[in-house]
Amino acid sequence: MRSFLADLSGQSAGMGILTAVVGYTSSVAVVINGMSAVGASPGQIASGLAVLCLTMGLCGAGLSLATRMPVSTAWSTPGMALLASLTAPAGGYSAAVGAFLVTGALIMVAGLWSPLGKLITRIPRPIAGAMLAGILFKLCLAPVTALGQVPQFAIPVVLTWLVVGRFYRLWAAPAALAGALGAMAFDGQGGTPTLALPPLEFVAPSFDWQTLISIGLPLFIVTMASQNIPGLTVLATYGYQVPTRPAFLATGGVSAFSSLLGAPTVNLAAITAALCAGPDAHAQPERRYTAAVVAGLSYAAIFSMLSAIATGLVTASSPILIEAAAGLALVGPFGASLLGAVREESQRLPALATFLVTASGFSFHGIGAAFWGLCAGLVVHMLYSDAN
Repeated sequence: MRSFLADLSGQSAGMGILTAVVGYTSSVAVVINGMSAVGASPGQIASGLAVLCLTMGLCGAGLSLATRMPVSTAWSTPGMALLASLTAPAGGYSAAVGAFLVTGALIMVAGLWSPLGKLITRIPRPIAGAMLAGILFKLCLAPVTALGQVPQFAIPVVLTWLVVGRFYRLWAAPAALAGALGAMAFDGQGGTPTLALPPLEFVAPSFDWQTLISIGLPLFIVTMASQNIPGLTVLATYGYQVPTRPAFLATGGVSAFSSLLGAPTVNLAAITAALCAGPDAHAQPERRYTAAVVAGLSYAAIFSMLSAIATGLVTASSPILIEAAAGLALVGPFGASLLGAVREESQRLPALATFLVTASGFSFHGIGAAFWGLCAGLVVHMLYSDAN
């Protein structure tokens, strides 16, 4: 602790707080939408969101202190978009929690048994990107749908996103969420704010193969391919070689434990990782870990207390307006995923097959479209591999 305080500076503390604010406000609506879609009650959402902030904050702070590297952790925004594209499983939220627990266990296995992690990296990147783009597609249409259904509220939200993004892209999604919340308040929606840790609700997991294939397996693939591996890559570009075994064991173990209180998956941050790892956090690279520690403590100490407020506002609001705010936050990741999917001409047909099946919402035997999209892409890839 004495070493940490000696390394801490006002610059790194400020960047750590900024990282937490941007990470939370830019995608909290996606998290709440995702949990609600797979059957969570408002109480379970508030509990899960609070535990998620606590565990990912403490996990990130602990990893950063242990490695002396800016290891930021976050929730899986693409994974939450996956949940938002699904319907509640037959077993309710307890079945979804069982899938979260298995996802955490698989991440731990990837840390202990390197072939599993390497297997994920062997999925062709265009196919993985196409699956993510298909997952995000429906949510990214929500702003357009909102313009038709509630134009008086949607137009200011979209304009806020465009104008703020023109000058400071990092704040575009938080500004859009603030505009949506302002519209809700104007419309008389939302409850009385209560700044406190909500009651934590234990959710007994249940397991059925359909939910594990529809939620658990795609969530693991999306988390590894869109969060953990890119997060390690971002850190590597700034000269930080994070050991994967402790990182995956910590995030996977935390995910498995916190799932019992309704929380979805914790993983390495990808989008916000550069904030703590870059020169804006500190001029000296060996002291930038303090920014990640401050970000983690901010998640745990501040944003966990806002869970009841955020859940109350979002669940009491017009669903399409919150989906619009969430969709605007995902436009950038959608564009990047789609570009990565179609960039290589030799992989374009398998990627398009993956995208179309995933975006269609196709379901067979209770197994969702993300799994079938991945299967379709891999089948087409194998059929055409000799022709390229």
